[in-house]
Amino acid sequence: MSASTLPTIDLSLWRTGDRRSRERLAAAVDGALERAGFLLVTGHGVPPGLPAAIRAAARMFFHQPVDAKLPFLAQAGQYGWRGPGAVATGRAEGLVTPPDLLETWSVAPGPYDDTAALPAGAGPVGSGLLPETWPSQPQALRPLLALYARSMRALADELLELLAAALRRPLDFFTRHTTRPDWTLTLNWYPAVTTAGAPRPGQFRVGPHTDFGTITVLDRQPGKGGLQIHTEDGGWQDAPYDPEALTVNIGDLMARWTGDRWRSGRHRVPAPPADAPSEELMSLVYFYDCDPYTVVESLPAPIGRVSHSPVTARAYVRSKVAEIALP
Repeated sequence: MSASTLPTIDLSLWRTGDRRSRERLAAAVDGALERAGFLLVTGHGVPPGLPAAIRAAARMFFHQPVDAKLPFLAQAGQYGWRGPGAVATGRAEGLVTPPDLLETWSVAPGPYDDTAALPAGAGPVGSGLLPETWPSQPQALRPLLALYARSMRALADELLELLAAALRRPLDFFTRHTTRPDWTLTLNWYPAVTTAGAPRPGQFRVGPHTDFGTITVLDRQPGKGGLQIHTEDGGWQDAPYDPEALTVNIGDLMARWTGDRWRSGRHRVPAPPADAPSEELMSLVYFYDCDPYTVVESLPAPIGRVSHSPVTARAYVRSKVAEIALP
């Protein structure tokens, strides 16, 4: 399978199709995740115009001078703004590179209350989101991200049901472990060369890596310095782009869970070429894990192919995040 042959899965057919249609979709998912770890997904139900509204609000924040963003600097293990030089993602593969060429704004659920699978205080203005401190301008950023996070949470659980069907497991095989899940919604801002300066040798917008959790849902923009994915057949290739589709890939926890039946999707974002000095992109990345103390154990044969040692979800993901953080 090459990047150009990734299947597009229409989730509306999963919701409304007959048994045979759903089985065909599940089989397509199984094959794609086995060979590349990536899918394109349409019929996802994200409100039209929401990603564009988020990008417009976030761009107002990112375009501010550094001094205006420093009050929102994420501390170790926390959420908020991270500026240039914060991560070198290729370190997850043992690759020594200069820091990644991006800035980020990350949010996560606040502490869950005792009676519901919602962050305590979650409401229409997103009061259940971390970080606790948000910029006063743009005011729209917080409620927009709260709405997007709710859409992503519902979508991620639906995708996990489809993945369970692809493995011929009960539909709640994964979602029984997402009652109060860990997740992170991150805005990746890739500034233009005219803003960030020329890339250093070996520098990426995001270095080569696989994600760490169960699934990742990506709303991205195409560009000369855009997403590339790696397959055994095609090597590194530009990821296919469909403005109506979201890009979905599985991470290390899901690969371990399936006993390496499915491949953790390897990808990178190269630095923009010299002939695109003004290219500025922004990606909306939703990293979905599971309940933090879930013990992830490999499915046995004939589904699984490799038996990994059990890991605890949150501990595993945090150990991998620590590998890419720069002092």
